[in-house]
Amino acid sequence: MCGRYAAAADLTELVERFSVVEVTGEPPPPRWNIAPTDPVSVVTARRDEPGRALRVVRWGLVPSWSKGPGEKRAPLINARAETVTEKPSFRKAFAARRCIVPMDGYYEWRGATEAGKQVRQPWFLHRRDGAGAATAGIYEWWRDDSLPSDHPQAWLPSCAILTTEATDDIGHLHDRMPVLLEPEHWTDWLTAEPTDAELLLRQRTEAMSGLLTAHPVSRRVNKVGREGADLVEAIDPA
Repeated sequence: MCGRYAAAADLTELVERFSVVEVTGEPPPPRWNIAPTDPVSVVTARRDEPGRALRVVRWGLVPSWSKGPGEKRAPLINARAETVTEKPSFRKAFAARRCIVPMDGYYEWRGATEAGKQVRQPWFLHRRDGAGAATAGIYEWWRDDSLPSDHPQAWLPSCAILTTEATDDIGHLHDRMPVLLEPEHWTDWLTAEPTDAELLLRQRTEAMSGLLTAHPVSRRVNKVGREGADLVEAIDPA
């Protein structure tokens, strides 16, 4: 978890749901097959003023000290909640730049047999109550020193989703799951001191049992680039 997800809420819905007062960049349209390095919308605290901002960032965190997105390494799309305060790639972002990643749900894959052949069967995991998920994330800024600071591409914002050990009810699909935040946790996650945010993480990892459910979906989602609301619709597992 999680290597692909769906986020179909439009700008109006996101602004209303998260009480956003500032929008930075042009949010991407509703998507049902978001893949690593795609632009995504995240909710952050505003830097010097109260309220929340909606920002467009790259999914796959690029550490500020790295050589940039062109490095030959797998995108850092997920960060383990258990070690996020220790890993060099994540600890500074956790301390100062936490965010919320809105999503409708995410995909996991299990092996299945069809006509005597092994196939990768995708499943869509989403909140049991039908509400959109608000997942804990961190974001970072990478500076391209080859460009002047006022160049529109001089700064690259990027994010990672925090994951934890999956609860028993969905652990048969994958051993990891995103950290889910309830509305009463949003302000603390975005603005609390690092030690308090770490405590909130531990509390959330112990309180998410039963929040998610899953159903098999079309294997059309297996190919990056395919889109459409039908990708999250349940299919007959037979």
